[in-house]
Amino acid sequence: MELEIIYQDEFLVVINKPHGLLVHRSKIALDVEEFALQILRDQIQKQVYPAHRLDRKTSGLLIFALNKDVLKVMNQIFQDNAIKKEYLALVRGWTLDEFTIDKALPKENGSLQEALTHFKTLECIEKPWENGKFKTSRYALVKVFPVTGRMHQIRRHLNHFRHPIIGDRPHGCNKQNKFLKEKFDISTMYLHALKVEFNHPISGKPMILKAPLSEEFRLAKDEIFQFTTSID
Repeated sequence: MELEIIYQDEFLVVINKPHGLLVHRSKIALDVEEFALQILRDQIQKQVYPAHRLDRKTSGLLIFALNKDVLKVMNQIFQDNAIKKEYLALVRGWTLDEFTIDKALPKENGSLQEALTHFKTLECIEKPWENGKFKTSRYALVKVFPVTGRMHQIRRHLNHFRHPIIGDRPHGCNKQNKFLKEKFDISTMYLHALKVEFNHPISGKPMILKAPLSEEFRLAKDEIFQFTTSID
């Protein structure tokens, strides 16, 4: 596998992580042999250090530092929320035009962490697909702007708001996921890290980086669900 590199200089490298690829080795997937960190290191022949994380099921922009000093600066940028992150999600149901979810999320030890996410609906559609007691099925294409960066924050917030991401397990709707798997063989989770904006950790230059949608996401958006909104 060769990773798509969105940006690279002597301090940073940013990739478009494919769906299903772990960032690094994890106790939750001991059987997995390939990771973004390992593949990128071998691809560019340099040591790389992830500046943040993306869920295995989430595709899109993933930032690596090329030395530990740059990593420290990038970690501070994330801690200070001095980076703007924009995601794209395909969800069940019709969402409000704009909404915010400010709901603390529990960590593994049970303690709560503040979590804040803003949302903007791009398009709502209704398909003539019968599902259970419903004669039609409704979906929305949503841009997501997480302010904090908690584990599975976007997925958990949307599920709490009763608009789970299509293909999400375990935070999604099992009934909807089963229906779409049987009807269209859909198993991908449709959450994509689309865009980031931050100041370069060394030069201070404003950075605006975007990651194209995966072919799976594009196919679902344009041909299966037939959203007409273009993603720039």
